[in-house]
Amino acid sequence: MKKHQYKTTLEWTGNTAKGTERYRSYSRNHEITMKGKLHHILGSSDPSFLGDTSRYNPEELFLSSLSACHMLWYLHLCSVHNVVVMEYHDTAEGIMEEDENGSGRFTAVTLHPYVKVKDETMIAKANEFHEEANTMCFIANSCNFKIGHAPKTTVHEQL
Repeated sequence: MKKHQYKTTLEWTGNTAKGTERYRSYSRNHEITMKGKLHHILGSSDPSFLGDTSRYNPEELFLSSLSACHMLWYLHLCSVHNVVVMEYHDTAEGIMEEDENGSGRFTAVTLHPYVKVKDETMIAKANEFHEEANTMCFIANSCNFKIGHAPKTTVHEQL
């Protein structure tokens, strides 16, 4: 079995001179960097937890990771099975439930891939690959809840 190791660096940038003296005395802002990457990700917490709405929060990054991993596997499966995808975008939605003590978990995610294929004969096969992509996705395989798919597949209009 192959093993892959990943490394990220997170730096809290939200000390407003008083540290974590009080729950409301500090910013949740932070930066996520990875060696060799050109840009860093500006993060915070969800606004419900005093975060900055202009920055990405961990829940959004988790959801986008699921969406991206699914897309990458889906495109791979289509390419090896001669389904020509011309366009792909997804609007992923997730539900997180918060417990009385403040902890919580995602309980559901639904991906809404919008796919355009080269011709009409590819539509049925294209729709079938979403389940297989979900089975192959590293991020989806790490989740303890069902990930749903509501794809819409049409034919790419040639100009």
